[in-house]
Amino acid sequence: MTTNLHDLTLAEAGALIRDKKLSPVELTETLLARIKEFDSELNAFITVTEDKARSQALAAEQEIAKGNYKGPMHGIPIGLKDIYDAAGIPTTAHSKVYSNYIPEKNATTVAKLFDAGAVLMGKLATQECANGGPSVDLPWPPARNPWHPDHNTGGSSSGSGAAVAAGMVMGATGTDTGGSIRNPAAMCGIAGIKPTYGRVSRFGVMPNTYCFDNCGPLAWTVEDCVLMLQALAGYDPLDPASSTEPVPDFSTSLNQSIKGMRIGVLRYFWEEELPNEIVAANMEESLKVLQNLGAVLEDVRLHPLRNYTDVKLGTNAPEIFSVHRKNMVERLDDFGDHMVSRAIPACLMSSDDYVNAQRHRQQLLEAAKSVYEKCDILIAPGQPSGPAPRFDQYAFPTLDKDNFTTPFNVLGNPVVNICSGFADNGLPVSIQMIGKPFDELTAIKAAHAFEQATPWRDKRPALPLTVKPGPLPTESFPIPDISLNEEEQALVRMSAKRAGLTLNERQYKILCAVAESAWGLSARLRLDYEMGEEPANTFHLAPIS
Repeated sequence: MTTNLHDLTLAEAGALIRDKKLSPVELTETLLARIKEFDSELNAFITVTEDKARSQALAAEQEIAKGNYKGPMHGIPIGLKDIYDAAGIPTTAHSKVYSNYIPEKNATTVAKLFDAGAVLMGKLATQECANGGPSVDLPWPPARNPWHPDHNTGGSSSGSGAAVAAGMVMGATGTDTGGSIRNPAAMCGIAGIKPTYGRVSRFGVMPNTYCFDNCGPLAWTVEDCVLMLQALAGYDPLDPASSTEPVPDFSTSLNQSIKGMRIGVLRYFWEEELPNEIVAANMEESLKVLQNLGAVLEDVRLHPLRNYTDVKLGTNAPEIFSVHRKNMVERLDDFGDHMVSRAIPACLMSSDDYVNAQRHRQQLLEAAKSVYEKCDILIAPGQPSGPAPRFDQYAFPTLDKDNFTTPFNVLGNPVVNICSGFADNGLPVSIQMIGKPFDELTAIKAAHAFEQATPWRDKRPALPLTVKPGPLPTESFPIPDISLNEEEQALVRMSAKRAGLTLNERQYKILCAVAESAWGLSARLRLDYEMGEEPANTFHLAPIS
């Protein structure tokens, strides 16, 4: 073959395997060798499953030889974010706390991929428990960006982004609670799809925030992601949030014209709320591409970004603390600083704050409907900072930092994130195509059309690395000095004690440093709600036949 196997797209490799022009065994061995050669510098993998990969690849080859071809995922090497359960293989969540956990069953999504004939290459780095990061105080180092190893991959599906971009796997699973599929897609220059909430089962995947968690694919192209999503999507009775909405054939959106498509431009995101010259220039060029393809652009507005941030974090902190409460009470010192900084602020919040976050979410959901009436999709930048930051550029993570991804976890939209160019430093930048709930098809159509009209899929990271990885920082972030008065510090201590937490000096400083932003978030959520305004997570029973 004239093309390096690791440069094939998932779709290209799948077609060659289908036509018996490429052996799944040959493809798997090639990528295993690539992992062995390059992953020591990129840290994309926690566990490489060589034996399982070889066994599955051989089985795929034999099945196809007998005429039992299962579809485009048959014989395709993939990786799993290490919060997805695969029976008999550790699911570490990139955490000391869970490093010895070995599940007995496959996650529903993993079972679906195996049923489709996929070949598991291994479990991929994340940010601890899919929350926060990048962290340098965990048992495994953070994944590095294949475009430049001193830069972050985005997270929390960090290893998924790195492994796909580096050509170590042809597709990978990710999860997205506030942007964790789209962040690594953006920073690693690949494609990622956050489906509509409920479209893909979460069963067997470590929860982060129950009402925001999504599972989805990352791959080199939109088409590749579509092939994975087709295998992943569908109702699962084991997931209480799983939707019974029929799953369409997502591939029908590929190679379609977008002439006349109404695209709502969220211009205020990058011009007013989080201005950035690189982002602004890239967005203007991207909008020109869409106009040339015949799309009709109109500036539209949702709520201010802070509203979505408050709803997300006002829900996220209590839920993730609840998920990990037992271990946080008993072994808080075994968690990294980022996880601590995201979870323990829950002790500073009240039950009223949590309900208010969900009541405000309902208001945001209702308000978005008027925007949907004007548009077929929305468009926004992938990252407010543009290209991936260096590992030594991370500030203390307070609860009042907005971004461009969180609104669509709050609203539940399907989103396709794609590479839209490169900054002067050679790192990728991206855009988000945002569909209406359960309308992945239109977002896919626009993203694929843009991808086909631009040259960005022809450029891949150079391996071996032209820049050798530098040392990581000695701490994940600097902790500001305590600025609270004695009364406020006493409230922090009392809140931690009431939650059952025993804090060391560093953890106490972290909680003090985040306290003002937590209290500010709570205050902003105390809106003038009517008594009958119910929260977005109101329970609904299905009829029993």
